[in-house]
Amino acid sequence: MRKTMQKALRILAPLAAASVPLALAAGPAMADSGSSYQATLNPLNHQSGSGMLMLTLNGDTATITESWSGLAGEFNNAPYPHVQHIHIGAQGVCPGPSADKNGDGVVSTTEGGPSYGAIGTTLSTKGDTSPAAGTNIKIAPAGSSTSYHRTITLDPKVVASLQDDTAVIVVHGDDPSTLSAKAQKEKSDLVPSLPLAATSPALCGALHAMPAGGVNTGSGSTAGPEDTSVLLLAGGLFVAGAGTALYTVRRKNVKV
Repeated sequence: MRKTMQKALRILAPLAAASVPLALAAGPAMADSGSSYQATLNPLNHQSGSGMLMLTLNGDTATITESWSGLAGEFNNAPYPHVQHIHIGAQGVCPGPSADKNGDGVVSTTEGGPSYGAIGTTLSTKGDTSPAAGTNIKIAPAGSSTSYHRTITLDPKVVASLQDDTAVIVVHGDDPSTLSAKAQKEKSDLVPSLPLAATSPALCGALHAMPAGGVNTGSGSTAGPEDTSVLLLAGGLFVAGAGTALYTVRRKNVKV
C-alpha cells in the first residue's frame, strides 16, 4: 500500500502544479484596464454655473468627458472663452472666500494657487495641452455651456497628482456683472491686457478616484466572485484528475 500511495503522489504532483497557473492566469484578465476619476464642478466667485468631469486613465493616456453650464456666455460680442485646466502640486482642494487676500471679493487664479496648485494640463479643444497653452483663449471652450470630449497624453507629474489625490479641475472666466465695482476695474493677474474677470476661476472641482467596478469590499478578500469561480473550477479539475489517477494506480495494483 505504501508503494501504491507514493506512486499516486508522483502522478498527482504535476496535476497540482498545473492547477495553480490555471487559477492565477484568470485573475489579471478580470482586472480593470484603467482607472477612473471624477470631479463635481462647483461655482466660485459668485458664479451660478455647475458641471461634471470624468477622466479615464490608461497609462499616461486620459480620456476626458466634461459638461458644464450656467457660465458667462459672451465677451466683447463674441462667445466667452473659458480656459480650463488640471491644476496640480498643492493641497488638492478648491479655495474658499478666505483666499481673497486683497479684499476685492474675487479669488483670483494666483490667490487660489495654494489650494489647487499650478497648471499641469490645459483642457483645450484642440492642439496644445501643455501649461504653455493655459491662457490661449483661441483653443478654449466658449459660451455659457460645453460638452467636452477629448483623449490626450498627460505629463508624468499630472498622472502622479491624480494618483496622489491632489489634482483639481478649474474652469476660468467670470461674469463681470457679478463682481464688485473694485474687481471690475482690475486687470487679470495672468494676462494684464484682459480684465480680472476673464481669467479668474468660475468653477472648481477636486478629482477623486472612483471605486473599481465589481470589487467585493465586505469579505476582506481581494478575490471577487469571478475569481472564486475560477479557483473552484481549478480545484474541481484537480480533484477530478486526482480521482482518475488514484483509480488508475489502484487498478494497476489489483491482482486479477
